[in-house]
Amino acid sequence: MNYGKHFSTRRTPQSQALLGQVPNSAGGHAFQIDKWQGLQRFLVLGSMGGSYYVEEKDLTIENAQSIQECIKEDGVRVVREIVEVSSEGRAAKNDPALFALAMCAGAADVTVRQAAIEALPKVARIGTHLFHFAEYVENFRGWGRSLRRGVGDWYKNQHIDNLAYQAVKYKQRDGWSHRDLLRLSHPKGNAEQKAVYDWICGREVPSTALPLVAAHADAVHLAAETDAKVATRLAIDAIREVNLPREALPTELLENPEVWTAMLPRMPLTAMIRNLGKMSSLGILKPMSDESEIVVKKLADLPAMQKARVHPMAILLALATYRSGHGVRGNLKWTADETIVGALDRAFYLSFKAVVPTDKRILLALDVSGSMTYPLMNSPLSCREGTAALAL
Repeated sequence: MNYGKHFSTRRTPQSQALLGQVPNSAGGHAFQIDKWQGLQRFLVLGSMGGSYYVEEKDLTIENAQSIQECIKEDGVRVVREIVEVSSEGRAAKNDPALFALAMCAGAADVTVRQAAIEALPKVARIGTHLFHFAEYVENFRGWGRSLRRGVGDWYKNQHIDNLAYQAVKYKQRDGWSHRDLLRLSHPKGNAEQKAVYDWICGREVPSTALPLVAAHADAVHLAAETDAKVATRLAIDAIREVNLPREALPTELLENPEVWTAMLPRMPLTAMIRNLGKMSSLGILKPMSDESEIVVKKLADLPAMQKARVHPMAILLALATYRSGHGVRGNLKWTADETIVGALDRAFYLSFKAVVPTDKRILLALDVSGSMTYPLMNSPLSCREGTAALAL
């Protein structure tokens, strides 16, 4: 009998497992990763949409169980890993880090809970992040004293200009608003901060105290009651004087090309990338125009890219969407400016310089099966394009 026909350490059929492999979700076999590798994978990739073989719910539960095991072994290390991945911009989305931090904030070990709450400002850097965290954390604990104090400190430690900006730009998300969180946390603050708290809670505030807040209130009021041309002119003045963000403007004003033209020079990089299609549909971004030149220069600004933590995948998705000439959702259509397409392509490769190296040896293995031709999370990209980008 030739026993070698049935077992070999040098030649193994794909239908059989190698030594040390376990069954995977695809019906094949793979090497088992440990729980800490699972934590890193979740923080970077998340579980939105599931995978080709695993539903979103099952994949999320599987990841959450790995995180729980890591927290039991060394919860403070988990918090440290979360902060590193989030603050270094290693993930395209911040939601997995916020979810894992909420799990740590509800841990049985008080030391882990304290570490998570102290790390909150490092992971929840904007109002939307804070609202996501508030929604997640209720799955793991109640609003005790330490959590209330941590959220209160998030507001108290904001510079007044940034606090006002957060109040008008990020008003609510996931059923939470700044008013809800202020009522729970009762933060302390100086006179200027308290004026912002009062405005958020619906109290009257002198316009001289908070120029940005006053400009936002005026824009909403004028758009509803004033002639459209007058409202547009006053909104443009406010944009130029106090940098009134897009989210602080009424929807009707956002259909005016002049308003977008005024916002573009000081528009945050991430917001600009997300709204390239909108601005092109309004006829603002045309070949050889001053506005297109502004976009090209912003996309070549590495320090700004590093500060905004723009992930390479975010730029690649923006490139694919903008080049397609239509949005993934809705009926928005535009004619792409080839100079901006080229600038996005260069920005994709430039953005890798904004990613902090791991200084580790990494094995790159790319799936080349037929399923990789499927769309990547309902985007214009295919999964094989996504995996090639991750390999870079």
